[in-house]
Amino acid sequence: MTDDVISEGGYTLKWQDEFDGEELNRDDWNVELHEPGWVNAELQEYVDSEENIFIRDGKLVLHPIQTKNEDGTYSYTSGRVNTQNKHDFTYGLFVARAKVPTGTGYLPAFWMMPQDENLYGQWPRCGEIDIMEVHGSDTSTTYGTVHYGNPHNQNQGTYAADGVDFASDFHEFAVEWLPGELIWYVDGVEFYRTSEWYSATEGQGTITYPAPFDQPFHVILNLAVGGSWVGYPDDAAFQSSDYEIDYVRIYQKEEGYDDSNVQSPAKEPVFDGELEI
Repeated sequence: MTDDVISEGGYTLKWQDEFDGEELNRDDWNVELHEPGWVNAELQEYVDSEENIFIRDGKLVLHPIQTKNEDGTYSYTSGRVNTQNKHDFTYGLFVARAKVPTGTGYLPAFWMMPQDENLYGQWPRCGEIDIMEVHGSDTSTTYGTVHYGNPHNQNQGTYAADGVDFASDFHEFAVEWLPGELIWYVDGVEFYRTSEWYSATEGQGTITYPAPFDQPFHVILNLAVGGSWVGYPDDAAFQSSDYEIDYVRIYQKEEGYDDSNVQSPAKEPVFDGELEI
């Protein structure tokens, strides 16, 4: 668990959701609506439905549903929620305890995006922090990633341990976000850290480090079905498998944060290829 990280880091709990109500608390969470193929060539439509997003036994459940259409094709619905403009934080320790679904094409995620995606420009310039992503086809490995820059760049670490299956039991996923550094943990064990990123656009210069990771971010929980990274399910053999979240907890250091003198360890970005918009 992250108890040692919390006590040694001087953290205090700022916000939490233990999902102990009868339904998702809309004062804390927004439900996102998106059409299929909105990003990453994913199959699911994100909908606001009690069949896809609900509380069960003190846990938030994101439940995918497959529907066979009249023409013989299949369509999918799923759930995606966020705390944008309700609980946004700059720096801190972000923790979720969750169990992921198993099956080719599933991509559950616990991640973060800026409150204002236009501050430094749209993705990837605005930055993205992925705390946990697990492929449903390989539930023994989790990925921690940051996206940034223009053209797009990323830093990524992975965690896998003998006997660990993120679909068979609940595990705690966390990122410690400090001025100029991001550190990922699984069950309190550090598995990746990075300080090397930049906010730059080819032909438009560079914004002072530690941008873009120096602005308020919010939490996102979602379950994607299919996509360019994770692959696609066998429609005929598809079996529904839930993404369950036991809690989300956000901590910040009692003494606060000072990013005024943070120095970048990264080399100047080198642009090679066409500009991404």
